Amino acid sequence: MFRYIIKRLIQSLFTLFIVVTIVFLLMRMMPEEGYFGNNYEKLDESQREAILTAMGLRDPLHKQLINFYSQILKGDLGKSIIYRPKVEISKILKAKIPYSVKFGLTSMGISIILGIPLGIMMALNRNRLWDKLGTSYVVFINAVPAAVYYLFIQLYITAFSKYLVDRYDYFFQLPILFSENNPLSWILPIISMSLGGIAYYAMWMRRYMLDEINKDYVKLARAKGLKNSSIMLKHVLRNAFVPMAQYLPSAMLFTISGSIYIESLYSIPGMGGLLVDAIQRQDNTLVQALVLIYSSIGILGLFLGDVLMAVFDPRIKLEKKGGAR
Repeated sequence: MFRYIIKRLIQSLFTLFIVVTIVFLLMRMMPEEGYFGNNYEKLDESQREAILTAMGLRDPLHKQLINFYSQILKGDLGKSIIYRPKVEISKILKAKIPYSVKFGLTSMGISIILGIPLGIMMALNRNRLWDKLGTSYVVFINAVPAAVYYLFIQLYITAFSKYLVDRYDYFFQLPILFSENNPLSWILPIISMSLGGIAYYAMWMRRYMLDEINKDYVKLARAKGLKNSSIMLKHVLRNAFVPMAQYLPSAMLFTISGSIYIESLYSIPGMGGLLVDAIQRQDNTLVQALVLIYSSIGILGLFLGDVLMAVFDPRIKLEKKGGAR
């Protein structure tokens, strides 16, 4: 197991190196206006060249890359140029991350608590009411663009809650935008972030459950007279959850890193909305740092997923064994 983890860690670090290097090279192809902020038009050519030289952007490419990696290893992501001029990016992220983590963990918890049981119910009631209702929900979430039902939730549910407040004094109105001082403003963003996750876990849990139900060991267990509930709980459910474990770390990390669209829609000051702002304002150093973080999150999620898969599934061969004598 230890050798397998070390091997996968080395592979992940190499992949991260390749991705980060590509990001670095792509950022050097971006317009240089993103390094000057609003002062670009006010500077002449000699002043621009002096600033770019001072930033090390006129050094040979290999030297820039070495300096870039040395700064990363020191934990220095650089400073924002336009979003918050001359402010360290690490300080900007420190203020943004807690919002994304709180929303992400809450929505993921709801998705797992509702999605996995829904998938189990769909598998146990195949082609019956529960399965048809669950399948309709999964198809709707996957077929309809997320922006459509996000906007529907934001506009129409808030309007409906206002109608209930006007008619019944004891009801509460849901705000249309996020406010840190209003706990009710957390409800709609969390619901919006949970819908896709519920459909995802339900769909895959149903598929893996049905795959296990149709295997020979289940037929053998039934032939031996084991109770159906015992077969489902001790064998089918356990084996069906194994492939799900591989994707949980990635899902968790991406969820807590922030939803780009939802955070922008509800004006949540998290990581997702920050990336949109940085791209719109052409803040090159901030975009570079955020792409680096999201790439690292993706690779870390895959690494942890492989490790969990090896832990939960004893059928995976971690090491090559010699042939039998």
